[in-house]
Amino acid sequence: MTTAAASHFKTLTGTQKAAILLMLFGETTAAQILRNLTPREVQHLGAAMYSVRGIDQDTLSLVLEDFLDTLRRQTGLGFGAAGYIRNVLSAAFGEDKAETVISRIGQSASERPLEILEWMDAPSIAELLVDEHPQIMALTVACLDHALAAQVLALLPEEIQPEVIQRIASLNTVQPEALADLQQVMQRKFKASTTMRASQIGGVKAAARIMNFTRTATEARILKDIRKDDKDLMQAIQDNMFVFDNLIKSDDRSLQTLLRAVDNETLVLALKGADEGLRAKILGCMSTRAAATVRDEMEALGPVRLTDVQAAQKQIIAVARQMSDEGTIVLAGRGGEQMV
Repeated sequence: MTTAAASHFKTLTGTQKAAILLMLFGETTAAQILRNLTPREVQHLGAAMYSVRGIDQDTLSLVLEDFLDTLRRQTGLGFGAAGYIRNVLSAAFGEDKAETVISRIGQSASERPLEILEWMDAPSIAELLVDEHPQIMALTVACLDHALAAQVLALLPEEIQPEVIQRIASLNTVQPEALADLQQVMQRKFKASTTMRASQIGGVKAAARIMNFTRTATEARILKDIRKDDKDLMQAIQDNMFVFDNLIKSDDRSLQTLLRAVDNETLVLALKGADEGLRAKILGCMSTRAAATVRDEMEALGPVRLTDVQAAQKQIIAVARQMSDEGTIVLAGRGGEQMV
C-alpha cells in the first residue's frame, strides 16, 4: 500500500467513506439504501459521492478493509447474526457474491488470497499472468469472482485456456505455502501474508461456473481440448455447467423467447424428465391451449429412455446458450445482465 494512499485515507471523513462504500454496492442496492435516509442525509451523502470521484485503488482497498474490520468487531446483533448477515448479503449481491463477502468478513485481511486483484480489471490481470506458469494462472483465476475469472480466461492465450480450466477443476484444498508462493509472485500488486490458513479454491464446480460465463464457441473449444487429456474431467465439468433444471431461474420473457425457437417434439421429450416445478414454470409461459397440447403429447408418448430425454434437454440448452450469447435472452446463472 502506498504512503500517498494511507495519507489520503486518513483525510477522508466518515461520510466520504460511506459514500465510497455506497458506490461499491452498485446502483440497485445504493438506491435501496438511499430510500431509507432522510433528505438531509441524502444531500450530505450525495455531496460526498461527488467529492470522492476518481479515488485510487489503494485508497479503495483501505476503505473496504476498514469497513470489514469494523463489521468484524460488531457484536451487538447477538445470537443468530451469522444467518441474518448471510440472508441480507444474499439478497443484496446474490448467493455466489455473498459467499465471497462472507468469507472476507470471517477472515483477517491476511487470509484473503489475492484480494487486490478484485480492484483490477480483466485486461490488467491477464497481462500480469500472461508470462506465468499455467499453475500460477489457474490458482489466480480460481481466486477471482466467476464473472471476472471468465473475462480473464478469455484474454489469456487460447492454447493455454484448456489447461488453465483443467488445473482449476483439479484443485481442491490449497495449502498456505502454495498461496504464500503465489503472493510472492504477485508481490508488485499486494503484500505477502504469513498467517494464511488452508483455503478452498477451485474444484470442478468452480471450473464449471467460470465456463458458464464464457461464450459458447470458447466453451466448446476448451472442453474439446480437455477431453483429449481427460475425458472424465471434461464430462464432470460439463455436468456441473448450466443445465436444463437451471431454466427455472430464468425470467418468463426469456423462456417465452426460447420456447419459440424450440420445436414441440423436442420440448415434449425434454419435459418428460423435468421435475414438476420446472414443468409448471415452462408450461406457464405458454398459452393455455399450447400447454394443454404439450401435456397431452407427453401422456401419449408413454415411457421414454432417459438418454433420449437428456439429449433433448441438452439440445434446448444449446439453443438457450446460443441465444444468451447473442443477447436475445438472459439465462440466470450465466452472467447475463438483468433485463429492465
